[in-house]
Amino acid sequence: MKRLRGLFVGDPIIIVSTVVLGTINIAVSFFDPKGNQQIRLARLWSKILLGGCGIEVQVEGLEQLDLDSSYVFVANHASYMDTPVAIAKIPMQFRFLAKRGLFSIPFLGQHLTNAGHIPVDRGDPRAAVKTLSVAAEVIQKKRISLLIFPEGGRSHDGKLQEFKDGSAYIAIKAGVPIVPLVMIGTNYVLPYGSAVVVPGKVVLRVLTPIPTDRLTSKDRVRVTEEIHAQFRAHLEGDRQPEPATV
Repeated sequence: MKRLRGLFVGDPIIIVSTVVLGTINIAVSFFDPKGNQQIRLARLWSKILLGGCGIEVQVEGLEQLDLDSSYVFVANHASYMDTPVAIAKIPMQFRFLAKRGLFSIPFLGQHLTNAGHIPVDRGDPRAAVKTLSVAAEVIQKKRISLLIFPEGGRSHDGKLQEFKDGSAYIAIKAGVPIVPLVMIGTNYVLPYGSAVVVPGKVVLRVLTPIPTDRLTSKDRVRVTEEIHAQFRAHLEGDRQPEPATV
């Protein structure tokens, strides 16, 4: 029944809301050079998507954030639902560091470009390194936050992969804290390779911000390993949430 609900209710809501709000987003982009209104529209889209698909999100630790500060958020990546969960539930202006291929997808690509999200070319190491410096400058100049999936892509089996150290490098260079965002349950509502979102409960756990103002780029590997250990402890030591009653 859950799969049928996802196929006949959830998926149509995703398609319609993406097309409608994507079109509005493109129109708004002509009058929104900073991208702030576009992020608000993206947040509305995310809330419609989660509600329409019957996904209940439990947020823990949000009180640890200073909503007037800038951070580098790092999150595990097991599902395409990770992105709308973060957008809907983190009430701050932030941008993404995303693979360049996403910028060619209709509606999504236009939004990513116009809103100021940052593309990463994984096939060009030199360009990727330059992107990290650009990202740090964006945080400093625009006084916004950045969300990064340090695994570099979705996990095929939901298990945590190794982290790349780019997020730590950006945070240290920008002089802002790193905040781990642990996503639990997103791989159940939308598993890797599935096109159907099923109702369920997801947990978004905000861990304690990690200061970087006294660190140098030489510390990035150590910091990345410590953050990875935190994720591993939460994901391996915590049961997956029970499905929501919807």
